[in-house]
Amino acid sequence: MTEKITTRLTTTPLQTVLTRGSDAETCADPSSVMTLLGESDGTPGGFTSYRSSFAEGAVGAPAHFHTKATEQFFVISGSLRVLVGEEVTVLNEGDFLAVPPHTPHAFAAAPGAEADVLFVFTPGMGRFDYLRLLGRVMRGEADPKEIAESADRFDNHYVDSPVWRAALDGSA
Repeated sequence: MTEKITTRLTTTPLQTVLTRGSDAETCADPSSVMTLLGESDGTPGGFTSYRSSFAEGAVGAPAHFHTKATEQFFVISGSLRVLVGEEVTVLNEGDFLAVPPHTPHAFAAAPGAEADVLFVFTPGMGRFDYLRLLGRVMRGEADPKEIAESADRFDNHYVDSPVWRAALDGSA
């Protein structure tokens, strides 16, 4: 007698996320304003998406990498200087960049430019809480060591990049 094996495929439905512009939360630091658009972490197809407007001369993020997330950049307007690995380049209006896991990267407004950029992370990891933490640190409401302590939770791992430091101080 043979056994009949029945396999059931279970799926988790994707979550629909709608954020009206007038309802979007914003976080600000001295050089940028981040508009938190939506996230659906912990589900297949999960993501985090936000929009950052950088003032001229604004330094966005120091060199870092993610172990799980692909970070995607779309420049809505202006110009964004980015480090990818050991190369520094400028993204201009309409340019798109996807940085895979384990790739060191950093970003800042390009010299003499402002930048308006859409960011999308896949998968999402509750990254809005990380952005809120950054704001609290910038305002002196939280200890900067909380950022380092949250590296695994938010999949954000800082690294030293002589190439990026040289680009920021103008020697590259």
